[in-house]
Amino acid sequence: MKSLSVVLPAYNEEANVRTTVAEIAGVAQKLGLDHEIILVNDGSRDRTGEIGRELAAYIPEFRLVEHYPNRGYGGALKAGFAAARKELIAFFPADNQFHFEEITRLLDCLDETNAAFVCGYRAPRRDPFMRKVNAFGWNTLIRILFGYLTRDIDCGFKLFRREVLNCVTITSDGALIDTEFLSSARRIGCSIEEVPVTHRPRLSGEATGADFHVIIKAFRDLWALLQEQIATTGYLKWRFNLR
Repeated sequence: MKSLSVVLPAYNEEANVRTTVAEIAGVAQKLGLDHEIILVNDGSRDRTGEIGRELAAYIPEFRLVEHYPNRGYGGALKAGFAAARKELIAFFPADNQFHFEEITRLLDCLDETNAAFVCGYRAPRRDPFMRKVNAFGWNTLIRILFGYLTRDIDCGFKLFRREVLNCVTITSDGALIDTEFLSSARRIGCSIEEVPVTHRPRLSGEATGADFHVIIKAFRDLWALLQEQIATTGYLKWRFNLR
């Protein structure tokens, strides 16, 4: 039996979190997975934490981790990873924009390829036009700087083997965490596979990825990551992804 930790970073997701957790619990039980669901309430100012405490009372596999004040998307994921106890770890957004039943696509790919990491990519992406434009620009920049990591770097539906955490260093507390995680994993030789996942439009709550402060922090973290990787590996090794 596979064992799976599902990490849900959440910030002001009171309208979505109950539905998302219920969906994950139902699918995991149907598939017969040894699982745990870890909701990371990242300093929410709404009822996200309160709902999490209610869910913990009647879902045995559910645990709540809380931050005050808000640490950011990367900080929430890192806290969830630290709390995870199972052999496989998935991260999945609490905004109800994905179908958790499609975890089977990621699990099957992991088995068939023996990869360390399986990344979902949104096919098609159901976001407003300007959000798609911003995402295209960011993905293009990351590809120029780090080479090809995955076609949809910030898709929030990913699966990896727990032992990867023992081999990489993740410092970002913000939106750069996907880039830092995948580039570090690629650099130590981890194989990364991709599968399409269905993306639903956001119906409730508010996305924070386009927030000005989130964007500025992402670029600051990007600059720091570039400096660190070049200083550690040398320019040529960094640029051509040589080990």
